[in-house]
Amino acid sequence: MDNGSYDEHQAYCEGLCPEEPEYLNALKRASYQKLMHPRMNSGILQGRFLSMISHMTKPNRVLEVGTYSGYAALCLAEGLSENGKVISLEVNDELAPFHEKHLFTSELGKKIEVIYGPALASLPNISESFELIYLDADKENYAKYYPLLKLKLRTDGILLIDNMLWEGKVLLPLQEGDIQTRAILELSRMIQEDQDMELVLLPLRDGLMMVRKKS
Repeated sequence: MDNGSYDEHQAYCEGLCPEEPEYLNALKRASYQKLMHPRMNSGILQGRFLSMISHMTKPNRVLEVGTYSGYAALCLAEGLSENGKVISLEVNDELAPFHEKHLFTSELGKKIEVIYGPALASLPNISESFELIYLDADKENYAKYYPLLKLKLRTDGILLIDNMLWEGKVLLPLQEGDIQTRAILELSRMIQEDQDMELVLLPLRDGLMMVRKKS
């Protein structure tokens, strides 16, 4: 028998997390003051998970698709190797002044580079490969991102994909015109059928899929 609601379970998990570093608190406060939709920040539970994965893998190069405030980018930067770097792709160049003032000036900001413009156009121009990739962008293009990201992911690299439960919509009959849920379902199918990959879907926040590129 289940005890407690989903929100209560999440709150309990968040209560066990270590405190956020001050640079994350400052960024989060600024996003609530100056940005629309500040709930798009990853939040403490998911942010600490991203940080832990980064610390465990100690990547030299991390790719993020979807910067928003830069909260997740900072979490991913926490575990970088000494000369490591996070390259983050953001479609909305109107966020550039916010990043200049609140992201790049933070403790780990020098380890983060943001490339503005549609990610589908930017990805083919990136020649580097990555040990860790985090996808949290426009859901309608999720299935289109996958083959491009797979090419960029190193063997034994980890691909993390956010919102793969999509507020439970993946469990409901697909509604006509719901291109976002359709793309998420298509991406799940593509990865599940890809013999080069193995996945586990974690019920963390809105569903975080972890995918490993097999050797």
